[in-house]
Amino acid sequence: MAHPSTSRNSAKVLLLSALGGALEFYDFVVFVFFTKTLSQLFFPPEIPAWLAQLQVFAIFAAGYLVRPLGGVVMAHFGDRIGRKRMFSLSIFLMALPTLCIGLLPVYAQIGVLAPLALLLLRMLQGLAIGGEMPGAWVFVAEHAPRSKVGFAVASLSAGINVGTLMGSAMASLVAWMFTPAEVLDHGWRLPFLVGGVFGFIAVWLRRWLDETPVFAQMRAQRQLSAELPFKQVLRDHRGGVVVSMLATWVLTAGIVVVILMTPTLIQSAFQIPAEVATRGNLLAATCLVLGCLWTGILSDRIGRGPALLVAAVCLLAAVYALYLDLAAGGAHFLPLYAVAGFTAGVAGVVPAVMVAAFPAAVRYTGLALSYNLAYAIAGAVTPPLISYLSSHAGPLAPAHYVAFVAAVNIATALWLWKRPAVE
Repeated sequence: MAHPSTSRNSAKVLLLSALGGALEFYDFVVFVFFTKTLSQLFFPPEIPAWLAQLQVFAIFAAGYLVRPLGGVVMAHFGDRIGRKRMFSLSIFLMALPTLCIGLLPVYAQIGVLAPLALLLLRMLQGLAIGGEMPGAWVFVAEHAPRSKVGFAVASLSAGINVGTLMGSAMASLVAWMFTPAEVLDHGWRLPFLVGGVFGFIAVWLRRWLDETPVFAQMRAQRQLSAELPFKQVLRDHRGGVVVSMLATWVLTAGIVVVILMTPTLIQSAFQIPAEVATRGNLLAATCLVLGCLWTGILSDRIGRGPALLVAAVCLLAAVYALYLDLAAGGAHFLPLYAVAGFTAGVAGVVPAVMVAAFPAAVRYTGLALSYNLAYAIAGAVTPPLISYLSSHAGPLAPAHYVAFVAAVNIATALWLWKRPAVE
């Protein structure tokens, strides 16, 4: 049994880490909720609205493209000088540009410098998020009792999705508080200013966290990697990289397709009213948080391989049930979308798989490289691929794609079943 002080410390680490993750992810995603507004403010008024919006989406995507770089650089120092320092630095690097976006002059004030400054700040956000999530998973996993690692890292995944819900709620609040003219004048700044302030509060809170016991022991026993962690990962742990990238792939299928894209796809493919699609999405996103916690607990109870197997099978079945019901008229859309959102909680078991795939000396680097590279590829390819498949292979194409990715991870789970974690 854990000593009471140890249990209290683990609870403190989990609470502060989940809170920081939620606030940091809010900072990262709130950008997308104000795409239309930013396109009007940061580009010349004479260019077509669709082109301005496309350029803002490109700036948003730039944050994803630099994630691998930020993740690998921060992970390098996290494996060499300590988890805690990078854990605090990542949230600072997110809070600062978020606050600055809220203070930026617009195109009418400084011309072309406005979109360039927005792009630079967005890239800083991408660098920060690239280090935050891998660092948070490693930090919490190395603080948690071995029997609770799955639940601990899944709680962070749940926290990320709470951050997304916070971004949606803030967008709704701004729309309720201000008229459209006021939003364009000054109301759009509020979500970024609030996010920046909350981020600095999270930086302050993280100062109360201790270095992980695993890293402290490695440092005391001089067991830190004697060479570049990146080089060691690519030479000695390619299997861990492949497994982690495949697991991240099913995470993106659940989040990007089921949660982010489905509300838009079903409006055109199945004539679901926008209000119903939005209500279903809010329900699914809420169930996703619960699903993350469920798969995390499951991985502690039955092992990460079996848990990934169960979660992937459930995701495959639930997505087909949702889309087949939509094709038949959508009579059960809301409850089935809630179930699909819950099974997208496969995202909760993914970090447990990744943490176990690398030894402690290069864990941060291995996880950051695998997760961010897979997310950059899948995050960039999935939306246009799903759009193309939906128009050429029929409205069930999103379900077929998710089912394929889930099937790949069923095979991955079977391979993991009897393999021990890397120590």
